[in-house]
Amino acid sequence: MIFNIEQKALSGKARAGVIHTDRGQILTPIFMPVGTLGTVKGLNQKMLRDDLRAPIILGNTYHLYLRPGMEILKAAGGLHKFIGWDNHLLTDSGGYQVYSLSNMRKITEEGVWFRSHIDGSKHFFSPENVMDIQREIGADFIMAFDECPPFPAEESYVENSMHLTHRWMKRCINRFRETEPLYGHRQYLLPIVQGGTYPRLRKESSQFMADLGLDANAIGGLSVGEPSDLLYDMTDLCTDHLPEEKPRYLMGVGTPADLLESIDRGIDMFDCVLPTRNARHGLIYTAEGIINIRNAKWANDHSPLAEESTCELARTHSKAYVRHLFHTGEFLGPQIASLQNLSFYLWLVGEARQKIMNGNFCEWKKEMVASLSIRR
Repeated sequence: MIFNIEQKALSGKARAGVIHTDRGQILTPIFMPVGTLGTVKGLNQKMLRDDLRAPIILGNTYHLYLRPGMEILKAAGGLHKFIGWDNHLLTDSGGYQVYSLSNMRKITEEGVWFRSHIDGSKHFFSPENVMDIQREIGADFIMAFDECPPFPAEESYVENSMHLTHRWMKRCINRFRETEPLYGHRQYLLPIVQGGTYPRLRKESSQFMADLGLDANAIGGLSVGEPSDLLYDMTDLCTDHLPEEKPRYLMGVGTPADLLESIDRGIDMFDCVLPTRNARHGLIYTAEGIINIRNAKWANDHSPLAEESTCELARTHSKAYVRHLFHTGEFLGPQIASLQNLSFYLWLVGEARQKIMNGNFCEWKKEMVASLSIRR
């Protein structure tokens, strides 16, 4: 992987870059739509490719391991072929799902025993077999196996968890280097910085992961309930200690304002279920603020859902019509809302990139953050 920084903001740590892989290019900053089970909910791959022009989407190791399972994915030739997707894929390692299944798992030095949320069957994830599973899935970017501590948590617990993640990281690297890609394209292993909201631990973990010299670095264990100021402070601290010449990925973040604040703190890559999850509940993001399309105030509003949107359906369908779709339970309503929200997120990071290139990112960011929180 090659990462070129094309321009830096005049102040702060924002930068516009390009990630080069053997599959193509990814312009950064970038937002990655989440397709947990090999699909971004409610959208097909043509929409992702042609309407959203998404250069990369996510799948999840835990969920894909359970369904459809490794036998089917290997027979298909990997996840790219299984879902008909030629652009980049990233897979999470399952560490976050282990965190979220706290009443259904047991963490040991060797790995994690857990029960399937589907049928209660017992399974085991280790750093080694998570690398093997992600080889079989075939994503371009694969994540190390980590433990994500909850918030809040005692410093002693977070420190022990962080050191466990560091030991697992070494095992991930060893297994990754012992194995080869299965489907004819390179795979890139990303380490995950942990340390909770404790500055001493975040600094230590950032330096540990930076010293590994891998192609990119991820920051995990945030956006798990901590206040926004702590999210921003921990992100800022991590990027102070992660190499400037490598892409930085902030996992699971976040709101549109979170994206801009984190770009200002040196982040290049994001993912979050928020735009599609909120879309299914009728919350729609625009440059002028957030619309709750279920509200009665939109029932007779025949103006476009989002007049300046890059999403054609949001420009051509009215607020009244989309509200009608939600109130009648038509699937088209959440689909239009999902397309608009992902279009907006991708527009937002693309616009941030352009403002960095033009030298006016800081002024633009301040204005955008103020308008993004408005409830229309």
